[in-house]
Amino acid sequence: QVQLVESGGGLVQPGGSLRLSCAASESIFRVGLMGWYRQAPGNQRELVAIINRFGSTTYSDSVKGRFTISGDNAKKTVYLQMNSLKPEDTAVYFCYARQERPPRDSWGQGTQVTVSS
Repeated sequence: QVQLVESGGGLVQPGGSLRLSCAASESIFRVGLMGWYRQAPGNQRELVAIINRFGSTTYSDSVKGRFTISGDNAKKTVYLQMNSLKPEDTAVYFCYARQERPPRDSWGQGTQVTVSS
């Protein structure tokens, strides 16, 4: 089980930026894959971005070109740099870790991001 704690959420104006952090009990290298999901009220939880132990990244179409996921193995932390934020980015953002052997998903408690004028 990977313990995950998100931070960095808050209020921001449209067009602004935020950087989310996810402090993990294990490094990305040890876990294999980590990332970010988000969920707005009444909506399904959706993938935002993922990064694997080799640094390869994948983004949802809705955030591609605006968000950047990165990781620091030494600090055991995953980041999500969010630029050009839009009101539709408003959601609770959850850090995610996928362990492959044995298969297991871990989730953080979530951090609120609100984009509004």
